[in-house]
Amino acid sequence: MTTALIFLPLAGCVVVGLLPLPRRGTELLALAVALAEAVLGAIALVGFDVGGGVQFAQNTRWISDFGAGVPVRYHVGMGGLSLFMVLLTAVGIAAAIGAAMVAGRERVRVYLALMLLLEFALVLLFTAQELVLFYLGWEAMMIPLYVLMGTWGGEGRRRATIQFVVYTMIGSLLMLVAIAVLGVSAHTFELSALTSHPHESTWLFLAFAAAFCIKAPLFPLHGWLPSAYRESTIEVTALLSGVISKAGAYGLIVFAVPLFPSVAHDWRWLFLGLGLAGLIYGAVVAFRQEDARGVVAYSSLSQMNLIIIGIFAFNSNGVTGAIFQMVNHGVVSVAAFLLIGLVELRAGTDRFRVLGGLANGRPVLSTVFLIAALWALAVPGSSIFVSELYILIGAFQQQAVLGGVAAVGIVLAAMYMLRWYSALAHEGDGEKVSPETPDLRIGELAIAVPLLLILFALTAYPWGVMQRVTTSQVAFDTPAKVQHL
Repeated sequence: MTTALIFLPLAGCVVVGLLPLPRRGTELLALAVALAEAVLGAIALVGFDVGGGVQFAQNTRWISDFGAGVPVRYHVGMGGLSLFMVLLTAVGIAAAIGAAMVAGRERVRVYLALMLLLEFALVLLFTAQELVLFYLGWEAMMIPLYVLMGTWGGEGRRRATIQFVVYTMIGSLLMLVAIAVLGVSAHTFELSALTSHPHESTWLFLAFAAAFCIKAPLFPLHGWLPSAYRESTIEVTALLSGVISKAGAYGLIVFAVPLFPSVAHDWRWLFLGLGLAGLIYGAVVAFRQEDARGVVAYSSLSQMNLIIIGIFAFNSNGVTGAIFQMVNHGVVSVAAFLLIGLVELRAGTDRFRVLGGLANGRPVLSTVFLIAALWALAVPGSSIFVSELYILIGAFQQQAVLGGVAAVGIVLAAMYMLRWYSALAHEGDGEKVSPETPDLRIGELAIAVPLLLILFALTAYPWGVMQRVTTSQVAFDTPAKVQHL
């Protein structure tokens, strides 16, 4: 099952990229591959044995000697967290391909093939149970992102792409050195073997953490975020915020902390302090943005720093909330950015000063935007309310001041998301909005409605996620209890 999930998008990438189909045929084929991946993920979810640890595993020798007599194995499988990250990837890619079809991207064959290549890399890194394999997925992810951002982005795409690549490569090189040193010294790259004998090296931990915190991003390592989110196509921006940022948090939970539990515990106040700063900074800057993308971009920065607070609270409530928030925020941010893309298609811009009044005569568009905004501001009863509550409980367990400041950041989130919705849907009709501006069409609803239904499902049954991740040994109460997810 796991191998099929990994290589189906890669096979789809090759076929879509090489098969000389007409535009519509290429789009439908890519969408079929993405939907098939989502169906496979759903089958894995149904068949997942709660409390069964890493499942759907395959472990075979790949490279007999990777230097110093250390073998590399093709070892993949899914624990609870891996499963939901794969599902999030499948949903995000399918929605992004649908949005690309609506937008009518140029050179669609290459564009969609790169989307499927990105899905292959993400699923590989989320399912890898071996350090070299994980690194391959981590680096392979950069290839399609580099081309997608640099070729199809806006006027400032070159600067944004270079910035993103430089930031990422610095972290990746540090992690590569750390993987090599750790694997050679322990004579294995197997994650289960390495986490069963925790390590005490501070610099190795910081090397892993740097790579993951840049990708998340943790404040102040977010310098690449504003330009990347604004200059990429809306589908790539949605994936950067909804899925790719989660790879950073995933790396912290599955690799950095379990490999170096005592060191991570000793350094927790650095990450908690930076996380609090990023939570408040992102919220304040989001409130001051003059464009819809900017609000959601800095909102994503704020929310990812909240997730990092949950991780480094070092208790099961905080980490369980962080994982559930990763799933919730992933779906919400994909939905929010793709909805912004639909506005851009109608108005040619996302600037608040020329928009407004989209709710007038467009009830479907207004309703969909309102639902996305309500979930983003964590209205009581929503799935995000549950995950943020767990993070706050974990933060208060660690330190009352930590929980109090985090609560302020969450309140600020409600303010900027209300402003976001009001500026787009209400106020007077902007100069880019006219009575002829259409409501959501059937094809656009086919993208938005499934994402909203997922949010309703998470709200109706949050335990469906939380039970699977908590029984995957999410135990951060003390360094000694940190285990492999």
